[in-house]
Amino acid sequence: MRNEEIIVTKEGFKKLNEELRNLIDVVLPEVIEQLKEARAQGDLSENADYDAARNRQAEVEGKIAQLQHQIENAKIIDDSDDKSANVVKIGFYVTIRDLSDGSETRYQIVGSTESDPVNLKISNECMLAKSILGHKVGEVVQVKVVRPYDVEILKIEA
Repeated sequence: MRNEEIIVTKEGFKKLNEELRNLIDVVLPEVIEQLKEARAQGDLSENADYDAARNRQAEVEGKIAQLQHQIENAKIIDDSDDKSANVVKIGFYVTIRDLSDGSETRYQIVGSTESDPVNLKISNECMLAKSILGHKVGEVVQVKVVRPYDVEILKIEA
């Protein structure tokens, strides 16, 4: 795996660590117990429970490795000292107006590992976020996608 910087908020970093601890302390021991039970059934060559447990073990160990990589390469965005929300930054909340239809939406800009569009957490790598990062309230910015559109930045909150 590359040693790229993975941008996360403090909250996102905490969640990564909680998920890792759960996998190591709860899920992996359960999988190991399932493996022991499947082995005890005898012939492993045609044992579907054993195959399922081995596959689950591989999934869990892969996820653990992925989380460890993300944690080791995390760059935590700390906005607690930066209450001057005069320009859009990662970790900030931004309310924008889509000038094509007048709709207003409040997003939080987060690192890609925390992205959750359903809950209006958008990745700093998406075109909307890339377009508004570094801009100020009142500015109109064009989002350069297949069908470009303009947004106005209404409010920025740390």
